[in-house]
Amino acid sequence: MSTSTPPRLPRAQHLDRLVDELWDAVSAVDEYTATDLVLRMLDEGTAPESVLLDVIARVQGRVGEEWAADRMTVAQEHAATAINDRAVSAVSVHPAARTPVTRGRITVACVDGEWHALPARLLAEVLKLRGWQVDYLGAQVPTSHLIAHLHSTQADAVALSSSIATRLPTAHAAITACQAIGFPVIAGGAAFGPKGRYATLLGADAWAPDARGAADHLARGRMPRPNPDHQQLDDLPHLDDQEYTLVARTSTTLVQAVYTGLEDAFPPMRAYDDAQRDRTAEDLAHIVEFLATALYLDDEDLFTRFITWTAQILEARKVPARSLPPALDLLARELKDFSRAARILTAANRTLTTAGTPA
Repeated sequence: MSTSTPPRLPRAQHLDRLVDELWDAVSAVDEYTATDLVLRMLDEGTAPESVLLDVIARVQGRVGEEWAADRMTVAQEHAATAINDRAVSAVSVHPAARTPVTRGRITVACVDGEWHALPARLLAEVLKLRGWQVDYLGAQVPTSHLIAHLHSTQADAVALSSSIATRLPTAHAAITACQAIGFPVIAGGAAFGPKGRYATLLGADAWAPDARGAADHLARGRMPRPNPDHQQLDDLPHLDDQEYTLVARTSTTLVQAVYTGLEDAFPPMRAYDDAQRDRTAEDLAHIVEFLATALYLDDEDLFTRFITWTAQILEARKVPARSLPPALDLLARELKDFSRAARILTAANRTLTTAGTPA
């Protein structure tokens, strides 16, 4: 009978196993097992930052994938996210995570209207582990409240998080307001686009793809204080045509017009029940909101990516994605005098056709 200690798994395989274990608890909505697991990981020597980013964050990514594939309801996704948030809390109070402040002070916040708070929460905890004093303000922080907080605390920098692209005009206002009173901004989150292209466009002082990247960037040295006059909200000259403003202000009317015309343009809608009609109206509202954001950024790729993703989500839910082209055609008809909107809608429709939207 052997009494030797079993060989340790390679680190990657070990982390994969921990992810699977936590996923089983989270997907079963078992808060107690989930928190016990992360505490056991810490007790057994897994670094707190690794538990946060290599385990909890990966499980949260799987939650999003399962929702997109229609294997998890919205309610289940919310429950799973809440348990992951509690797992983060469990890490934050463990003795292994108690790190003295050796650096400066960072304010971490989500832009107003952004309710995906977990990425920002993960960043806040990682920064604490790296020795920063962190003011974590949470989800949906109005810009005026953020500015008031900065006036009272004098942080070294602001880490601004956003996951939903339609929050980018609000993010622009927050970035500009922070810089106007001398605070540099590092932006992060899926909203800021591939390689942070929209963070650059909107004048953020820095961008990071994830919490580890943001912490690494801040560790390189103090971010320079911005010149309060270097960035203004009118630095996007394409907004002079007012297309963004007009589409944003008339969004309700546009949704109603497209919804009314869609029954004739897409006859299967006539058989929809009330729940399906409600979801159709919600989808149209999202389409108009993303179109407005694409106009704000003058970036047709943002809208095209959203429409492609929407088609995939609809198909996963057994809803015919072929309803999208007629909806875009109706919207283009309503906006026939808007040249940039017409260009964006044409590009999106072309992408759907090229991708072979299922009939």
